[in-house]
Amino acid sequence: MNRKYVILIPLILATFIHLINPVGFPDIFFDEGIYMRRAMNMIETGNPQEGYLYDHPYFGQIVLAGILQIANYPPDTSTDPASLQNLYLVPRIFMGIIAVVSTLLVYQIAKEKFGRNAALLSSLLFAVMPYTWIFGRILLDSILLPFLLASILFAIRFKHGGNVWFVPISGIMLGLAIFTKVPVFVFIPLVIWLVYQKRKKFSDMLIWIVPVLLIPLLWPANSIFLDQFDLWVRDVLWQSQRSNSVFEIIGSFLIIDPVLFVIGIAGIIYAAVTKNKFVLFWFVPFVSFLSLIGFKQYFHWIPIIPIMCIAASVWLLEIPKKIKYLQSKIHYVIIGAILIFGFSSTILIITNDLSYNQFEALSYVIENHDGQSTILASPVYTWILYDVFDMDDIPRDYAMILFEPVKTRGITVVADSHFMLDRNRGTELVKAYNDTHSVQYFQGKAKDFDTRIYPYTNMRVNHEAFSIDIRAGDWNIAGNQKNQP
Repeated sequence: MNRKYVILIPLILATFIHLINPVGFPDIFFDEGIYMRRAMNMIETGNPQEGYLYDHPYFGQIVLAGILQIANYPPDTSTDPASLQNLYLVPRIFMGIIAVVSTLLVYQIAKEKFGRNAALLSSLLFAVMPYTWIFGRILLDSILLPFLLASILFAIRFKHGGNVWFVPISGIMLGLAIFTKVPVFVFIPLVIWLVYQKRKKFSDMLIWIVPVLLIPLLWPANSIFLDQFDLWVRDVLWQSQRSNSVFEIIGSFLIIDPVLFVIGIAGIIYAAVTKNKFVLFWFVPFVSFLSLIGFKQYFHWIPIIPIMCIAASVWLLEIPKKIKYLQSKIHYVIIGAILIFGFSSTILIITNDLSYNQFEALSYVIENHDGQSTILASPVYTWILYDVFDMDDIPRDYAMILFEPVKTRGITVVADSHFMLDRNRGTELVKAYNDTHSVQYFQGKAKDFDTRIYPYTNMRVNHEAFSIDIRAGDWNIAGNQKNQP
């Protein structure tokens, strides 16, 4: 194959991995339902702000709403589980396409900085290692990634003699990434350093920084327009004060993809030893920020997965230079073994349909709803209930009963694992569980695997489809309203 076409190898592999089973694996996560709900609200109202919660900027739901509108959402849907499952097909395919585009950008960045061999290996690791399945979720971190990578790539190409227009384009790309999720601002030092290196002119940095600052300011500006700036300030501070240990998500990374974690960290250490500023400016500020502030989940690693793949590739390719007796054939066998292991592990997990029981449960709820009860469920299901099936008495998610009274005597609870984790958040949720009884139980396929054995350890972070208990019962309306503020 002509060397200029080698990029097709990781792109084909990434396309296969992300589009072979986009809805079946991974399961549908709580946050995915939130972003689908916000995108549908954007389509219906034209307003990117939903309600009074200011947790993230708007670009994620704007992009997703645009894709859904092009696809004429919501489509005609029956109560059959397979039909309900297809409601997530278009957005999950879109996320797969984003992952493929990100693979291309990883290749181009690595090629510009470290050469063609490092580019090929970096993009292959990014395409086939088990961590890649996370990019298929409908998450802001995945949506922002190609914008972040494009910003870095345009800055590098400007540094290497590209057109001056690459500077504002790079700024716009990073501005859009921050307008998707605020923590991406920690990459400002990396990109501005790349821009400044070319001509060392203050004017270049000024041209670059203007869109980086102005685009995200649309978020607070909209809150001022809606006369909700005080809510914006309150929620931004609340987001920054939530925190958990970074070791929790390191543990999750090791569960999902221990090989990539080990070779990625080895690559970062090698970059530190060799004083590779590009790698360190990408990795260190983000991990430092992640360690010091904010509530962290396993998918928050997404913005630094590209540099871990790049750093691992550089380290793996330079091992023979450091180890005198390592023969080139053995060296390439080691690299090939890593890629084959990663690809095989990924295929073993992504070909399973984990989400089907979620839609079996949803189908049961819809078909057995009498119109006289309130359905308490996670956002995975609620946007479908009121946006697709126009059902009443559907709170945005089950936690709304902590703040608003239940108006019906009957309640139905979709008690999945996320509900069970949140059950002790308030007395109303405890009451909703205790005052109902199980009417139908849906066992997920995730429990068919021994999650102590790799790669099936990945099933541990697909727990929302483990089992779903549909519960029904009466609700003491008078008692509930008495407890309302």
